Amino acid sequence: MFLIYQILSSLLNIYMWALIIYILMSWFPNARETSIGQILARICEPYLEQFRKFIPPLGMIDISPIVAFIVLRLASNGLRQLFLWIM
Repeated sequence: MFLIYQILSSLLNIYMWALIIYILMSWFPNARETSIGQILARICEPYLEQFRKFIPPLGMIDISPIVAFIVLRLASNGLRQLFLWIM
């Protein structure tokens, strides 16, 4: 059971880092057009799109990635708590 928790927790951490890298790539011109940027876009955009549907940008600032990251952290903490209850 602990192995399942470790795998799921590691996947969530990897996805969080991918999301951070993808968000930081928006600060650099043409970074998202690279092959790494396109791979990260295919991975991160479907998740971010769910938040962009109901969180409008504030001027030139898109805060939906912040909310998406907070939701991922809450999911990670919930997963940890769930496995603590089971064990």
